[in-house]
Amino acid sequence: MSEIWKYHAITLADMIKGSNETQAHLYLEQLMLFPFDIQDKIIEDISHLTHCQSDAVANIISRYSMVEIR
Repeated sequence: MSEIWKYHAITLADMIKGSNETQAHLYLEQLMLFPFDIQDKIIEDISHLTHCQSDAVANIISRYSMVEIR
């Protein structure tokens, strides 16, 4: 996992732990240009983690940011 994704994961996890979903949405929208429906899925997946570790959050972010290759 790249250090950039880990940094994003830590920042996003802190926002979600602080119950600041609006800020989390803005972070995802401005920094990574995710549409709202994907932002909701990312935040939902992170909120269901039993241990909100940066690697787990980074994996979720990278899963939604990957372009499907056919």
